[in-house]
Formats: sequence, structure tokens, C-alpha cells
Amino acid sequence: MSSMESLIGLVNRIQRACTVLGDHGAAHTNAFSSLWESLPSVAVVGGQSSGKSSVLESIVGRDFLPRGSGIVTRRPLVLQLHKIEGEAEDYAEFLHMPKRKITDFALVRKEIQDETDRITGKTKQISPVPIHLSIYSPNVVNLTLIDLPGLTKVAIEGQPESIAQDIENMVRSYIEKPNCIILAISPANQDIATSDAIKIAREVDPSGERTFGVLTKLDLMDKGTNALDVLEGRSYRLQHPWVGIVNRSQADINKNVDMIVARRKEREYFETSPDYGHLANKMGSEYLAKLLSQHLESVIRARIPSITSLINKTIEELESEMDHLGRPIALDAGAQLYTILGLCRAFDRIFKEHLDGGRPGGDRIYNVFDNQLPAALRKLPFDRHLSLQNVKKVVSEADGYQPHLIAPEQGYRRLIEGSLSYFRGPAEASVDAVHIVLKELVRKSIAETQELKRFPTLQAEIAAATVEALERFREESKKATLRLVDMESSYLTVEFFRRLPQEVEKAGNPANPASAAAASNVDRYGEGHFRRIGSNVSSYIGMVSDTLRNTIPKAVVYCQVREAKQSLLNHFYIQIGKKEAKQLSQLLDEDPALMERRQQCAKRLELYKAARDEIDSVSWSL
Repeated sequence: MSSMESLIGLVNRIQRACTVLGDHGAAHTNAFSSLWESLPSVAVVGGQSSGKSSVLESIVGRDFLPRGSGIVTRRPLVLQLHKIEGEAEDYAEFLHMPKRKITDFALVRKEIQDETDRITGKTKQISPVPIHLSIYSPNVVNLTLIDLPGLTKVAIEGQPESIAQDIENMVRSYIEKPNCIILAISPANQDIATSDAIKIAREVDPSGERTFGVLTKLDLMDKGTNALDVLEGRSYRLQHPWVGIVNRSQADINKNVDMIVARRKEREYFETSPDYGHLANKMGSEYLAKLLSQHLESVIRARIPSITSLINKTIEELESEMDHLGRPIALDAGAQLYTILGLCRAFDRIFKEHLDGGRPGGDRIYNVFDNQLPAALRKLPFDRHLSLQNVKKVVSEADGYQPHLIAPEQGYRRLIEGSLSYFRGPAEASVDAVHIVLKELVRKSIAETQELKRFPTLQAEIAAATVEALERFREESKKATLRLVDMESSYLTVEFFRRLPQEVEKAGNPANPASAAAASNVDRYGEGHFRRIGSNVSSYIGMVSDTLRNTIPKAVVYCQVREAKQSLLNHFYIQIGKKEAKQLSQLLDEDPALMERRQQCAKRLELYKAARDEIDSVSWSL
């Protein structure tokens, strides 16, 4: 087999593989779509009963297409011919019946009909969904041929009125592609000016560079007439020579005349014809197949650089997707544990980026300290607790049956302790608010860890472990912040009390001790005295509030944020280290859809790398 034949065969294999792997039509990526369209193929176009099926069967050398009156081809048939070496038996494979080799071509014909009916029903409806058929034979050339429904002008019973336009649109969708070679089939016993195939081919390929004209039924022309004006390019000139074909007669078809015999009869017809004898070496289905193969060689030769470029681009995309999907997981426990720890580190890195500002979210913790905590402190009901009426009540209750003599120390203590108890609410609220932020950041970090997406079970385990850890951190943080409040209650600042006797003495006249004492006694039980107590307590509570406003965030960050950064998954790591191989495998149990996607991606990658290597090899030999 020549280098170019090998390359044409490779192009066939790439087209088939693209179809098998779902690239063609699925538009997996722009590169895949472009790759398919960059590979040349041959679309067979003609009116109904123009002899399209017979031409295809002549090229293949097998009788395998459905026959009948009216519209027979109702779905595109993508026919890929693969030349095989030696004397191997011909066989066919359908894409929808993978790995089933069919050697009886009568069964091929039946399956084409049955598969058409599965989509269109047993009506005369058409469908753009193609049937993919590969034929392997030592008697064919490497080609991809697309048999399209025959062009028609009117709808018959059971067809929609739009059938003619529907078929034309389907045909155009194939032949408009710049790398599609148009095989325009026209019967010789009709005026070429009325040819449906030539008309539509001229519209999409006005220069005729992509169009090959084929005249069928030369043997059925009226006596005394011939098609030399067409075949020699005088009636309608194309860039490529016209080719005449003599198909099997209906009698031959009814008698199941072998295609090899039919080819011999076709050669004899042209060699002995007084009209076409001088063109005999450029007529017939065998010559047509060689002509198309030679043209494909020239097209592929010209497009090798762009095809190679597209294949390289596709390989890059596939390798990128494989990296995104992740490589297959090893089976031994050590490798699986290593993989799990690597995934945990990837999550932990993203979580820390959220906290440290590399990703959004950490600022919400600062908002708790800068806005929520101060607002909560301002809303504490100190005005009610230190109202004149409540101060009198608390001080009097603290004095008991013996009113205080100088300063109501017990009253002060009770008022201060009662006020300090209000700080417990904001302290706990700050802890809870930061806990909520950390949980949300964990959720976002898990979602943003691309490597984890393929392992839903591990995702759930990490989520559960982090929630458990954050709960522990929250409990420790609550203990620490409430301890700060309790410390303020357990030991009051001495300087505050030392100022009180001086303030009492200032109430009288220092020059007259008697009048000062009298004034002090009067004031000690008056409203002014209780207002000063309330004011003093309020001042002390304000000082404590400022202190707690600074120390509560420190405790929260130390107990929650710092611990989350340093030891969020420590307990999880300990538990993972104790798991058996089977349990580790369960954690790395992937989504079946993702596993299938990776498998398909790996197949594509293998195909395109092999294609690149083979194209490079053939290119060097050209």
C-alpha cells in the first residue's frame, strides 16, 4: 500500500473514530468540529432514480443498498471504505452495532432498511440522523462516501409538503462544507440542463472545483444519440472530467448478477462502443473510484499542515481535559492514601487563600469584629440597668437592714456584675457569626477544589470532618470569650474604687467640716448620690466594653480562625491513616459518568496521538 493510500486510510479511521467517540455532530470542542470538517469526504448527490445507489454499489463491488420505487434513501448513509491487505473476506460493520462483523451483504441491506425505519417509521419520512457503515475489503480504495436522499420536486402520499425543501436543506448541509467533494449523479437519458444534481452543485460550488460529474444509464439512451457533448465537457464544463457509468440492468439485479461480473460487462461496453471507445480508459466505476482516490490524495497532501495543526490543537485540549478530570487512581493503599492527602492539601490551600485574602470571604470575619460586635455592644440595655430607680433598688437591697456608711461597695459590685453579665451575649454572638463564616468558606473551598469534584464520597467526608472540627473550635472559642467576661467580673479595677472617697468628700465644704459632714449625710441618701453611683458604674462598664471590644476578637481569632488554618483536618488525617485499603477505595469512588468521560477522553487522546505519529511518518516519505 502506498504512503498516500495509508494516509487516506488514516483519514478514514480518524473520521470513524471521531464519530464513535462522539466528536462529530456533538461539537465537543471547536477543535474537534474543525478537525472533522477539515477531513475530506465525498457526498453523492442526485435526483431520485438517477442511479446513485448503483454507482455506490459499483464502487464498493457489493450489492448492499435497499432498492425500490420513490424515495428509498431516507437517512444519510456515511459509508467508509477501508482497503485491507491479502485475500481476506469482505465484511461490514455498523456504528450502532459495534464489534459485529457482517459478511452477508443481504443482511447489510436489511439492517440499513431496519435502522432507517427505527428513526423514521415505515413511512416515507426522512431524517438527518446519519447511519454509519464501514466496509472492509481488498477490492476497494480508501474513501468516505456519503449517500444522501435523492432530490425530488413533489411530495408523495405520506410525505409532508415540505419534503422537497427538507431534502434540499439536508443535502446542502453536507455539500456546502469546503472540504466536501460533490459527486453529482445525472442520468444520461435526461437533458443535463434539467439535472437536479448539477443545479445544486453549481449553487454551492460555482467554480466546479469540488464537483465531479457522473453520467449514468448511458446504455439506455435512444438509438442514434450519445452523451459525448457532456462527457467531453462541451455541454457543461467542470474542473474535473466527466465519468460515464453503466450500471447493472434491472434484469441483472433480479438475477443477482455478481458485481465483479457487472464491472467486466461495463468495461466491455465502453471498449466496444463506437461512441465511447476512445474514452474507455476514462470511463466506468473502477476508474471513478481511482479518480476520486487520486483527488483525495491531492486534497490531503495540500491539507496535511492544517490537519496536523488541528490534531495538535486537539491533543492539547484533550490533555488539558485529562488534567482537569484527573488521572486514573492507583489500586494500592499507599498510593490511594497519598492521593487523598494530596486532595486534602489542595482543599486546605484554597481555604487558607479565602482567609488570607487571596480569595474573597475572609473580610467577612473582620466585618464581625468591626461592625457586628460594636453594634451589639452599643445595644446592650445599660440605660435600663443603671436607671435611677434600679440603682436605688440594687443599692438598697445590697445594704440590707444597715444602710452603707460611706460608699455602697456591695451596691457597686452588684451593679457592675449585673452590667458585665450583658457582655456574654455579644461575646457568644461573635463566636457564632465567625463560625458561620468559616462553614461557608469551607463549603466554597470544597466546591472550588477542582481535583475533589471527581470524588463525591471524599467531598462528603471532608465536609463532615471540617464541620466537626469547626464545632470543636467554636466550643473552645466560647469558653475563651466568656472567660474574658468572667475575668472582668471576678476582679474589678482597684483604681475605680479608690476615687470614690475623694469624690464623696468633695461634696461638702472642706473649710467647714461640720457643714461638709451634714451635706454628705444629706447627699448620701439623695437622688444625686444615686445618680453619681450610676454614672460611676457606667464609666467603669464603658472602660470594660472598650477592653472586651479588643480582646474578644483576639480570642475568637486565636481559638477559631488560627485553629482552622493550622489544624482543620488534623483529626481527619488521623482517621484516614487508620483506614483499610477497601475503605480508602470507597473514599475515591468516582462518579460513573465522570469515569466514562475520562475513558472516552483517553481513547480520543490515544487516537489523535497515533494519527499525528502516522501523519508525520507518511509526510516524511512523501
